Amino acid sequence: MGTHRDAHIVWDWNGTLFHDVDAVIGATNAAFAELGLEPLTLERYRELYCVPVPKFYERLMGRLPTEAEWELMDVTFHRHYTEHRVRCGLAEGVVELLAGWAGAGRSQSILSMYGHEDLVPLVRGFGIEPHFLRVDGRTGPSGGSKAEHMARHLGALTGVEAARTVVIGDAADDALAARHVGARAVLYTGGSHGRASLEAVGVPVVDTLREAVAEAERLAATA
Repeated sequence: MGTHRDAHIVWDWNGTLFHDVDAVIGATNAAFAELGLEPLTLERYRELYCVPVPKFYERLMGRLPTEAEWELMDVTFHRHYTEHRVRCGLAEGVVELLAGWAGAGRSQSILSMYGHEDLVPLVRGFGIEPHFLRVDGRTGPSGGSKAEHMARHLGALTGVEAARTVVIGDAADDALAARHVGARAVLYTGGSHGRASLEAVGVPVVDTLREAVAEAERLAATA
């Protein structure tokens, strides 16, 4: 896998392979409660969510959070997310899609903004790690963009060309990270953004991961 002739998928984790949107909403509302903010519905969250995350909070508060507020909300979010994530599982059809892509001789990897030390055992626990050339989570502070992480991730993959790489994720930032390295992107509506927000980015938007893989195959073939 991973030769220059092959299509490669870089998968996002949270909200894409890992269906954790309920845990995210619960943790976000716990963080908001620390500052007396009203809880969000899933629809409102998808309408407003953006990266970097402090800008998301600015949309709700009318100002950027102070450093102390950001730290409080960030710690609260991650504490509650860790508690809620145990009830979450892989998105529908993920195991079959990963096996099918690998079985066709194509390569794939994971790049997530979830902390690396938490991500790797979580992926391993679902028994899907052998499908990936590499699994990379975030190192360093949370809340930023994926672009530079994407550049490092692809740089560490031997024989994988950006031009034949498709990033599949649930956030506008996934498409921006793909653009940053010269890759393509497909965005999935099952996670953090609503369809309108995703379509504004100007890349294909799909409602299922099966459609995402089919679109990734089509895009890579035209590279």
